[in-house]
Amino acid sequence: MQYVTAVYWNRGSVAACNQDSLTLQQVLTGRGRVLMAAVCDGMGGLQQGETASGYMTERLQEWFYGSLMRSIHKKKPYWMIRRSLDRMVYHVQEQMRQYAGRERLDMGTTVSVLVLWEDIYLIWHLGDSRIYRIRSRGKFNRESYKKSSKLGLMESMTTDHVQERNKLTKCVGSFGYFRPDYRMGTLKRGDAFLLCSDGFYHCVTNQELADILCPDRLLEERQMERRLTEISTACMKRGERDNLSAIYIKVA
Repeated sequence: MQYVTAVYWNRGSVAACNQDSLTLQQVLTGRGRVLMAAVCDGMGGLQQGETASGYMTERLQEWFYGSLMRSIHKKKPYWMIRRSLDRMVYHVQEQMRQYAGRERLDMGTTVSVLVLWEDIYLIWHLGDSRIYRIRSRGKFNRESYKKSSKLGLMESMTTDHVQERNKLTKCVGSFGYFRPDYRMGTLKRGDAFLLCSDGFYHCVTNQELADILCPDRLLEERQMERRLTEISTACMKRGERDNLSAIYIKVA
């Protein structure tokens, strides 16, 4: 599989700093190309949200180039790859808990991870950042556009771990370990994935995202980057005050 990707990261029009952290990594191995993308959104109501999200993405990168590459080289099954990610995040949670105890503060971050390898996707998720899968309703042409303004089909691959007033019920941080959501499935050429923090989706509908990011209409990275910027600009005009971050991946 080949991947065409784009990344967007913006602190927004109001926030003093961006507490979102992103990572997008690819390696070409003897068993094919491997990709990992992740969005981590530091909890804004607590202290040092940017520290929590930044440290989480750093450790994810270490896991990708270390444990994941070794697992692929040794041809380990997918469930063992998932377990290795579990162990790493558990250690991160313990380190955050100890650090927060010394500094007398609370801290946490959402974590939404997508791994693509061969014809399989793996999802690991905690919090209210999201991972979407976007598919085309059919090859884009003038006639299909005239018949329907709806071009894309979007499926949310994650569940928001929130209560009333957007209070997180699960995260990685100084509150104890939470069991993550997992998902695994088969990739298809032409499909796309969107990973984003909550600031990127609050002020737009799923159908708007699906149509603007319809994979049949996006062939190059510059096109994808422009579309992500357009969505962010629209969100801020509609009143979004949070950080806005996103990763777009098309399976080519």
